[in-house]
Amino acid sequence: MGDMTNTYTARKQRLTDYFDRTAATAWERLTSDAPVGRVRATVRAGRDRMRNILLGWLPEDMTGMTLLDAGCGTGSLAVIAAERGARVTGVDISATLLEVAHERTPEALRERISYHAGDMLAAQGGPFDYVVAMDSLIHYELNDMIDAIAALTANARKGVLTTFAPRTPLLSLMHFTGRLLPTNEHRAPFIEPASEKKLQAGIQSLPAFQGWKAGRTERVSAGFYTSQALELRHE
Repeated sequence: MGDMTNTYTARKQRLTDYFDRTAATAWERLTSDAPVGRVRATVRAGRDRMRNILLGWLPEDMTGMTLLDAGCGTGSLAVIAAERGARVTGVDISATLLEVAHERTPEALRERISYHAGDMLAAQGGPFDYVVAMDSLIHYELNDMIDAIAALTANARKGVLTTFAPRTPLLSLMHFTGRLLPTNEHRAPFIEPASEKKLQAGIQSLPAFQGWKAGRTERVSAGFYTSQALELRHE
């Protein structure tokens, strides 16, 4: 695995600022049952479908297993994994969202979930049986994404479930148009569409992925939400 680039560090800092200073309230609302507008409703529905796909790829009984929820946000997936018996470490760059996650975690499950603010690639307590990174890498450039996935596999024993923004005509157009607009501190960082072919080739080419095999993949397209799940299994 190559060294993480300055672009990864810079983008991570911008994401931290965005989610802590600008988007925390919106994400708290999006990940709840509160009413939202039409556009955000499609995003909520898409994220719910994606979460269910990833949970469907995890064992129903996770008693005695450990899981890293890398980019856990407000803790929706972490709570369900804990309900299945897993001991969960939830890491997110936004301390504000982690406060919401802790508040939403049922009292009976709090001893099973440990939330930490920081870089998901430096999560302590591993290796974990499973690592899940749902929509945590979609803002990073392809090479940084591949290196980040490699770092996550190095911290996993059985499986890594991640998602990426597939390179579709619509996402590519939105990405191009977004780059023409003036940047400001309140705007969400770009989503970086990734070619599945190039992502898979990158995974297959790096020594860090030796012993790992790409498994299931499934795309969710729901209005303004498009994301693709990818499973990596340890052979």
